[in-house]
Amino acid sequence: MSSSLCSFLLIENKGEDMSALEKTAYLQNRNDEKPNQELAKELIETNDIDGIREIAKNMFNNDKNIQSDCIKVLYEAGYIKPEMIAEYAGDFIELLRSRNNRMVWGAMLALSTIASIKADEIYKNLEIVLGVMKEGSVIAVDNAVKVLAALASQNDKYNDKIFPFLLDHLRNCRPKEVAQHAESTFQAVNQKNQDEFIKVLMEREGSLTNAQLSRIIKLYKKLHINH
Repeated sequence: MSSSLCSFLLIENKGEDMSALEKTAYLQNRNDEKPNQELAKELIETNDIDGIREIAKNMFNNDKNIQSDCIKVLYEAGYIKPEMIAEYAGDFIELLRSRNNRMVWGAMLALSTIASIKADEIYKNLEIVLGVMKEGSVIAVDNAVKVLAALASQNDKYNDKIFPFLLDHLRNCRPKEVAQHAESTFQAVNQKNQDEFIKVLMEREGSLTNAQLSRIIKLYKKLHINH
């Protein structure tokens, strides 16, 4: 057997024996996110619960690069099959208190994929989510809106508590965020609150571009409102 073929087989075998963590971008000496995205897909397709568990554990690794890769893998997995990461809702909530902004918005993004599944657990920690909503980064806030809207869509109790916060946000967020956040909020709109939702959006119309306004009009049409 040639030396080149031996080397190829060694590389192949090493790949098969690598743990989930070893397949993350940083530990592969990669500067791009593709290994993390591929790992998330692999873990879901093979139903690798142990691999998911290893990645979840290392969200709290001492190395911030490993933390970052692991939260990326988990929310990418959440996009595909949210129930595979749902049991780690408590960990994601804990990370909302992190001083590492990357982990905060990554955790909120992960929560946005499982909010409907773990609504009760997340609702118990509503104040933490609202805290990020008030002070978090743009990405964190974008996904906090999605989390809150998903919770508010679950039942009347949650809606009565949360929807006023969503309306207040729509009243005060930057004009360029209105359409996006209105679309995210839409799932929580019902017969009882739709008039106030529409009123707030109409109040913001003057600050929107034509493209942004067209997105709002699409929401009106879904509610059978002529504009």
